[in-house]
Amino acid sequence: MVAAWVEKVTGSLEHKRSYRAHKARIGELPENYRAAVQALDRYFMYFGGMSDGETIVRMLDDLASLFEQAAAESTPIRLVVGEDPVEFAEDFLANYSEGQWIAKERRRLVASIDAAAGEGDG
Repeated sequence: MVAAWVEKVTGSLEHKRSYRAHKARIGELPENYRAAVQALDRYFMYFGGMSDGETIVRMLDDLASLFEQAAAESTPIRLVVGEDPVEFAEDFLANYSEGQWIAKERRRLVASIDAAAGEGDG
């Protein structure tokens, strides 16, 4: 019961555990790969507009896996992210758009216009 109350206030404890596990995985990467992932993490948190914890955890897990594999195979970072890191980051984020707050607002806009036009349930 206490855990349910805490989660209402702070968010999912499972998502927090997963986020800490992601950070631990990143900490195990070689320095240059770790620095690249940390830079992408920062960009995603500021630019991504993510509001769904489950999507964030899945995205960060996929990012960690990508860079773990790259490090294991000694793939140069530029081969992973390309010449334009912003383009890479935005393309990567596009795969997780369902977790962005704007997706909810887009659905709300469509439902409101449908209702106003007499096409929705309301």
